[in-house]
Parts: sequence; C-alpha cells; structure tokens
Amino acid sequence: MSVKVAVIYYSATGAVHQLAQAVAEGAEKAGAEVRLRRVPELAPDTAIDANPAWRAHVDATGDVETATLEDLEWADAYALGSPTRFGNVAAQLKQYIDTTGGLWQRGVMADKPATAFTSAHNPHGGNESTLLALYNTFHHWGSVIVSPGFTDPAVYAAGGNPYGTAHPAANGAPAENVLQAARYQGARLTKIAKRLKGLADTV
Repeated sequence: MSVKVAVIYYSATGAVHQLAQAVAEGAEKAGAEVRLRRVPELAPDTAIDANPAWRAHVDATGDVETATLEDLEWADAYALGSPTRFGNVAAQLKQYIDTTGGLWQRGVMADKPATAFTSAHNPHGGNESTLLALYNTFHHWGSVIVSPGFTDPAVYAAGGNPYGTAHPAANGAPAENVLQAARYQGARLTKIAKRLKGLADTV
C-alpha cells in the first residue's frame, strides 16, 4: 500500500537539511512517495552573510522546493524538522506552521501520523524541548505522534533519543550513525502510515 510522506524542514547551516534528506531516504526505502520541502528563509541577507556557513547552505539548497500548504493536504504523514532556537522551534518553521489554521479547521492533518527531528549546537542544547514543542503542534492538529522510541538499535547508536533524531552540530556534520537513525525514523513513520491507511480503508 503506497503512502505519501511530506518531509518539511528549516535548516540554517545544513545539519537539519541532512537529517531531512535521511528521513526522506528512509521513507522512500520503506515504500513511500516523498516530498522533501524547505520552508522560506526569513532572516535578512545581512544576518546570513555574517555567517559563511549559513550563506553557503542557502546558496547550495536553492533548488529544494519551497513548502506550501498543499503539501500538507497531499501527504498521508508528516516529518517536520527544525534547528533549536533557545529550546524552541525556529521562527522560519513556526511561521509556516502558523499558516495552517485553515487546514486545521477542516481537519486536514487529523489522524495522520507525524514525527519530528532537530539539531542543537550541544547535546543538551534544547533538542528534546524542540521536539516536544513540535509535538505540541501535532497534538493540536489531531495527528498521531510517531516517535522512534527505543524500537531499533539505530536509535541507541545515535545517542538514544526516543523523541526523535537529534544532532549536536558542534560535532560537525551528522555522522552515519545519526543519519541511519533518521532513515529509521522515516521508515517507521511510513510503516505506521501504511497501517493507519489500511485500517481507514477497511472501516
């Protein structure tokens, strides 16, 4: 049974982008049709240009399609990713979320599985609180939260975060063990989406 997964993210210097790609790969390998989408950048060019890594990432990912509300209507499942900003969701992704009121009123996201991933500078720099903040959104949407839990060795190998894949960016780019955990998370989301869609089709 084919399901559609929307991987929607914001990334400043690339770590969350790499996690998003891995989540998408895992979902595709599990049989999903995937849309990988980035939300629009809100920061001024002066701020971006002050950080060479930020500018390089913006320039390198210009070909990634921008997320729209139609992506949420299209999808059977969602994976949202954001870097940590003071233990919370980055403004760029939050702005996109804040435009979903009309879809929420129509119940578009209700009963659809959803998961989240993140990256902070330090291992304890707000990763878990950012994931839980994204899960607050899913509660309001009426979505079915699909965290990785401790359901696969890949979770332990990447640091053992049951809430979602998280990367300490101070360590550099995500290592293979972290990317593998993100792939597992995308595959798990797809598996649960297939089960829910199968149940819905038989009711």
